[in-house]
Amino acid sequence: MNRAALAFAAAVLAAGCGGDGEGSAPGAPPSVTASGASAAASAAPSASAFAAPSSAASAAPAASAPAALPGRTDGCPDGMVRVEGQYCPDVEQTCVEHHEEFDKDRKRKASDDGAKKPSTVSERCLRYADPSICKSKERQQKLFCVDRYEHPNRAGELPTLLVSWTDAKKACEAQGKRLCTEAEFNFACEGEAMLPYTYGFVRDPSKCSIDKEYRKRRKKLYPYERCQRTPACKEHLAELDQRLPAGSMKDCVSPFGVYDMNGNINEWVELPGKKYPDRSGLKGGWWGPVRNRCRPTVGFHKEDDYGYEAGFRCCKDAAPG
Repeated sequence: MNRAALAFAAAVLAAGCGGDGEGSAPGAPPSVTASGASAAASAAPSASAFAAPSSAASAAPAASAPAALPGRTDGCPDGMVRVEGQYCPDVEQTCVEHHEEFDKDRKRKASDDGAKKPSTVSERCLRYADPSICKSKERQQKLFCVDRYEHPNRAGELPTLLVSWTDAKKACEAQGKRLCTEAEFNFACEGEAMLPYTYGFVRDPSKCSIDKEYRKRRKKLYPYERCQRTPACKEHLAELDQRLPAGSMKDCVSPFGVYDMNGNINEWVELPGKKYPDRSGLKGGWWGPVRNRCRPTVGFHKEDDYGYEAGFRCCKDAAPG
């Protein structure tokens, strides 16, 4: 993200509710932040809010699931996909065609008047050079399991939203899993070919839930359970919400068989080596007009922040096989 867009998104976050998590759309897409430890504690969801799906609950979607899902599952618990291969930590991806909105904004910023105004336009690339280039001297062997769908990891259900990094981490651990790391998300999304988008090198809103209209948040939103109990919050969330059921876009699948890693909902990941409150990152983008790629990570949202475009999925070590 360029410095101006970063500063603008951070200012929106500091204002109290809302935030893009994945670049800034016109008018600034909001990501909600908890205001202090007491607010975070009072807003925290109950353990049942993110409980692991019961066999009865998961049976219904299974009936309508495709006969054969892509990817390997050996060495992984039910509902998870095996990710194994050579990961490149440092990748060069060259955009050869940007969205016209981004090009116009660059020209505006190049003018004397434009340089004084913060950017609210996210960098959307329509086409990348093929192939991507691995700049690392050596690749890293990766082996792990990842949820096939965004939490609650059930095909046909809407993904979780209005959840903080802290609560997402607890939810994964309650299932005997963990939040994915930044590198794990990268690799599960892009594969060994280092694809900019989980489906290839050309941006395509018909493949993943991206580039939908930006709807400006007008009211404060609360964490999900509290929001559902508050009529004004519930009503406004319904006006903003453009999620699609997990797995409903059949072409939005990674080389390993993981669905919806670009768009639909931002996903919390762990940033190794960081300390509280900076261990949290957001990846993948959401349904709005933002980057929606595999590699970018937004790291300025803190661990107790939450937003209407922020969800998660879990990872776990895989058994050798």
